[in-house]
Amino acid sequence: MLKFKTAILLGALLFLGCNELEAVTLPGIPATAAAEEPATPEPLVQGGLLGAISSSIDDVQEKLDLNENLVDAWRLRADRAADEVDKLVNRPSSRSGWSVIGDFLMLSGVWLGSFALLTVLGAILAKRLNQGRWLRTRQRSQDLLNYVMPYTLPAVICLPLTLYVSHFLPASVGRALALCFAYATSSGIFSTSVLLCVIVMFNTGHKRTAVRIIRDFCPKPLFLIGFLAALSDALTSPQIARQLGGNITSSAAVLSGFFVSIIFGLLVIRLRRPVAHLIRNRPLAQRLKQPSLQESLRIFSGLWYWPILLMVIVSAINLIGVGDDNQKALRCALFTTILLIATVFLSTIFQHMFKSRQVEAIQHSSAYKERFLSLLHALLRIVMAVTFIEILGRIWGVSLFEFAEQNSVGRAISNSLSSMGLIFLVTWLLWVVLDTAIQEALKPPVNKRTTQPSTRVKTILPLLRNAIKIILVVICAITTMANLGINVAPLLAGAGVVGLAIGFGSQQLVQDVITGLFIIIEDTLSIGDWVVLDSGHAGTVEGLTIRTLRLRDGKGFVHSVPFGQIKAVTNQSRQFAYAFFSVQFTYDTDVDKAIELIREAGDSIRDDAFLKYNLQGPLDVFGVDKMDLNGVVLTAQFRTVSGGQYAVSRAFNQRLKKLVDNSPWVHFAQTYPQQVLMPQRVMEDEGGPVAENSPVLLPDQPRTQ
Repeated sequence: MLKFKTAILLGALLFLGCNELEAVTLPGIPATAAAEEPATPEPLVQGGLLGAISSSIDDVQEKLDLNENLVDAWRLRADRAADEVDKLVNRPSSRSGWSVIGDFLMLSGVWLGSFALLTVLGAILAKRLNQGRWLRTRQRSQDLLNYVMPYTLPAVICLPLTLYVSHFLPASVGRALALCFAYATSSGIFSTSVLLCVIVMFNTGHKRTAVRIIRDFCPKPLFLIGFLAALSDALTSPQIARQLGGNITSSAAVLSGFFVSIIFGLLVIRLRRPVAHLIRNRPLAQRLKQPSLQESLRIFSGLWYWPILLMVIVSAINLIGVGDDNQKALRCALFTTILLIATVFLSTIFQHMFKSRQVEAIQHSSAYKERFLSLLHALLRIVMAVTFIEILGRIWGVSLFEFAEQNSVGRAISNSLSSMGLIFLVTWLLWVVLDTAIQEALKPPVNKRTTQPSTRVKTILPLLRNAIKIILVVICAITTMANLGINVAPLLAGAGVVGLAIGFGSQQLVQDVITGLFIIIEDTLSIGDWVVLDSGHAGTVEGLTIRTLRLRDGKGFVHSVPFGQIKAVTNQSRQFAYAFFSVQFTYDTDVDKAIELIREAGDSIRDDAFLKYNLQGPLDVFGVDKMDLNGVVLTAQFRTVSGGQYAVSRAFNQRLKKLVDNSPWVHFAQTYPQQVLMPQRVMEDEGGPVAENSPVLLPDQPRTQ
């Protein structure tokens, strides 16, 4: 019993000790928290970038608000508008429908008739005024009168006249609609003519083409914009709403405003270039005097339509009722416009700064500095783009960095994107360094101190550049796919198997590639060399691929020879060559005289203004090389530049032939057996026919008696 009580006491002490230990080690956490279940760990995202994107689709769909209340509101508004139309048609009235139509036609006729009459009178008056002495030479003033007199003034006069006539008619739907259309039409014509008058003021100098394009394209869209905007404004008035119904007028006003936004956005896009031309085109003196202002105008001319389009989009969104806080949306749109303009200005400043640096690098022949400045400029533009997106998101209530820090999906996406960006940056940097080095090695000499790149360098470096490009692209593609979440191990294994199969199936191709590689490394031949192959092909090397050698022979034909078929190469274009001469003289020739003639021919070649540059040394006369039945053989040679031995040999033979022809002591030998004249008695002893001085061939061996 005592042992049992002791065990219970020890258990209670252990329990209390554990609680106290937890309270000490975890301060601030209540003891009851230990009994609670641990928090669910944040799910891990696997599969790289693609896996993170696929994992975030569900979260995006849950958080995306499609604003179903907006659809219900518009459906309810459409039902109420339909009810109002039904009530409007079936509402009992003391006046018939024809009288209502008569009111509409009467007010419309008043406006149309007065406008037509005033337009004709205004056109006649403008024509007479334009024929005056003061306006005859002022084209802009004539254009202004052509807009003001026939259009602006009639539109201003016709609307009050129509309103005055409407007071004599009772209130009706026809009267309300006629006044709406009269107000909208007058506003459309007035706004169009005023804007065209403003455009006409720019009709000078090189701006005439842009003004002509705007004047040809603008009238119809501007009239539609003014007409629909005024119609939307008229429909929102309380008097018209009471006559037609609040839901009908509000729906028509929203649709009219929405179409105004669309037409205005299309018009801005269509006229972005002519308006930009009007903004930046200034006289040459002003451009040269104020270059900073001209640069600012140039930047603004490329950006002027973006803020307008942004405001148009925000207006359209607010019209259909997507956002409840219209002021907040407009404020965000204004901040976005300011941010866009500031970003473009900074980008332009950096572009000019780096452009001037690059010009200095080019002038100082610093290719590395030029390429690195281009790389730095590109990185800076990327940083500016990321910063612009982040600030833009914060303006509209979204932060990419917070999403990347506080969300597991965001962290996975940011890690994958940062890894891919680092891979691209390292690959790009390596390519810039290696490609610049190769391009610098292949550059022709700028001055006499710079050495000309050798033919071996010209041959190997382009192949090396292509090989480096392929290797970098393959490595970058594999690492990028791995960061995207694609399992590249099966791909690499499959590529290895396919490569092995291709290697076994194309042994000749592999042999050509390997043989060509060693031929290029050993500098056996280069582009521009004249080579003779053991296969019988000879010609100038025009190109080297990874598998074949391209030769152009003396007739101009091109031969493509695989490297695997080349066993021996005779290169006749390396360092120097020998023009070797072997001349045969008769036995009665004075050998010393012959050697003197040979030396004289060699001296004449050395004194020649064109041939002496092919020589690399004096003529070496070896003397009598051999004697045979045909005569005495003398040999000599010139050391020449590579390829110059042929011209030297031809010139030497020509000169020696002329010298021997003029010398009575030196004669060229003929090939044995020779034609000689045999005596007449020899022919008689043979019993053959006798002919005087008949030529016969001497036998190879003397006759036996």
